[in-house]
Amino acid sequence: MKHLAVIGTGLAGLTAANQLQQRANVTLFEKSRGVSGRLSTRRADPYAFDHGAQFFKVRSDAFRACIDPMLRDGTVQRWDARFAEIDDTTIVQSRQWDEEFPHYVGVPGMSAIGKYLSRGLDIRLGTRVVSVQRQGDQWTLLDEQGISLGAYDGVISSVPAQQASDLLPASLPFHSALSAPPMRGCFALMLGFPRPIPIEFDAALVRGRDISWISLNSSKPGRGEACSLLVHSTNAWADKHMEDNRDWVMDYLCDQTSAVIGIDVGNAPHKAVHAWRFANIEKQAGPTHFISPDQHIGVCGDWLIQGRVEAAFTSGLAMANNLLETL
Repeated sequence: MKHLAVIGTGLAGLTAANQLQQRANVTLFEKSRGVSGRLSTRRADPYAFDHGAQFFKVRSDAFRACIDPMLRDGTVQRWDARFAEIDDTTIVQSRQWDEEFPHYVGVPGMSAIGKYLSRGLDIRLGTRVVSVQRQGDQWTLLDEQGISLGAYDGVISSVPAQQASDLLPASLPFHSALSAPPMRGCFALMLGFPRPIPIEFDAALVRGRDISWISLNSSKPGRGEACSLLVHSTNAWADKHMEDNRDWVMDYLCDQTSAVIGIDVGNAPHKAVHAWRFANIEKQAGPTHFISPDQHIGVCGDWLIQGRVEAAFTSGLAMANNLLETL
């Protein structure tokens, strides 16, 4: 049986691994302490924040087949939020999300989806792959100390394009394409309050400010009672200020949020900020994945399609099926 490596345990990597393990031995490598990528949840008792992806929709039959078991056991549930569109400080439109156009979340956090999909997989957490080298007819993965992490018959990278460009050989036929679609950054501001705050929405798209999204994370199903507010900056503002002092970033985003909702959030008992360097990308017109079929190595991820949850699934599934064909 072939031995395959998957680098990254976001939705694309986990999807690929689950498809591959039906016909191969698969090992996944993840630099962080847990799986899920941007389908992640940050906890600071009693608060919890989905500081990456906020929700997702289901458009394809293949993604529906993946999600259905999680819907049946409660790992995924519908979020019927009070949704608003805000122009500067004014709510210009509002509606209730419902079963007609369902919006889904992981329960009790978005990270529950990654944990569900990681069941039965061989995952090496806290392991950063910094180089992938060809040796004979196999690929050797190296860590930060230059120590081998094993030799594999095939490799899939599911990390963002910029990171994949650094760790994969420049001789690969698709390598130049890894620098073409730059992903945009985003800051996530996490605010915890001892009591509910009086706002007229559970989720809001914001325009005309340096923040783009506000959600009452505690309004999602299966969350605790502690009031948790999650704010995303715009991609443009994050790209400009990614290297700035984090305390200053947090204070500025608090000021922006206070202005939009008309409530001073600067005195929140819990405040934190997280920087996503590779958070989003506009819709792409290229392939769902890249592969060098004769060398059994390829890349996948939402960055090849669009910055959406289902795009990561679509790319990972297509990549895995293509790699299995070449093997």
